[in-house]
Amino acid sequence: MKKRILTNLLCVVSVGAMLLSGCGNTTASEKTEINIGYFNNVTHAQALYMKSEQLLENAYGDTAKVSWTAFNAGPAEVEALFSGDIDIGYIGPVPAITANVKSNGDVVILSGATKGGAILIKRKDSGIESISDLAGKNVAIPQLGNTQHLCLLDLLSQNGLKPTTESGDVTVSAIANADVGNTLERGDIDAALVPEPWGATLLSQGAELLLDYDQIYMDGDYNVAVVVVRKEFMEEHPDLVEEFLKQHEAATATINDDPDNALTVINNELDAATGKSLSEDIIKEAFTRIGVSTDLNKESITGFGNISVEQKFITAAPAEDELYAK
Repeated sequence: MKKRILTNLLCVVSVGAMLLSGCGNTTASEKTEINIGYFNNVTHAQALYMKSEQLLENAYGDTAKVSWTAFNAGPAEVEALFSGDIDIGYIGPVPAITANVKSNGDVVILSGATKGGAILIKRKDSGIESISDLAGKNVAIPQLGNTQHLCLLDLLSQNGLKPTTESGDVTVSAIANADVGNTLERGDIDAALVPEPWGATLLSQGAELLLDYDQIYMDGDYNVAVVVVRKEFMEEHPDLVEEFLKQHEAATATINDDPDNALTVINNELDAATGKSLSEDIIKEAFTRIGVSTDLNKESITGFGNISVEQKFITAAPAEDELYAK
């Protein structure tokens, strides 16, 4: 009888240990995951720097697991935000506005990231000397409805020109940044409004500068990349979002205070992620046109919203109190 009681007690202890062990594993598996979207592009400088240096991973420790997802275009990142696959994202201001409108305010702008960082280049033998000379020409932008596209539309409007889609005589073509050089060389396009580092790259390949970064829009003091967050995630995990902002701000300060080392880190991250790095000359020139800043120029973002409405990319511009994180 005593033997049977002892056996039963051992079984209870064993089962209890298994249950406790199981509970421990459940707790570990329930560690909050924070998913961050970004582009492998120098205009998303803080994301590249933080990912390479594992700033967030070190800051969160055992409280959260960090997952990074690289995107090639804003619309794909917006869809990931809508589906909940991304919680925080580095993205252009125009897709950020679109995401806010289409999500009924669930995606909001959390911080600035970079400013300016785009130039208008021309083919050497294009005969273009000013914006007015773009009449009858073919101008490339990276993507319809993106930040550079809206900047170009604003430039055309200021100079009394319109794209052919509005009964004007300027052809606007969406061409991937990596393909602009060959397209320009073939003579298929006459000019291109491109972000860095493609601007510096194309100039090194023989293209000529038509407008520098501070002549594109609002003297270059416009947000070319911002940080957005899903409002639901921010409300559920305010501590994680607060720590993210702290590290984002720290990365911004480091890039500005120690640019030589920071650019090396960023370039190494590009190489690790894409198998390609930039030459030292190209990345340094690119950052002469990129302002790395957490500041938000809300006037520039409002302007993009108004142009987006005019071009029918969205039906109405979002109200300021619905667009930004509180």
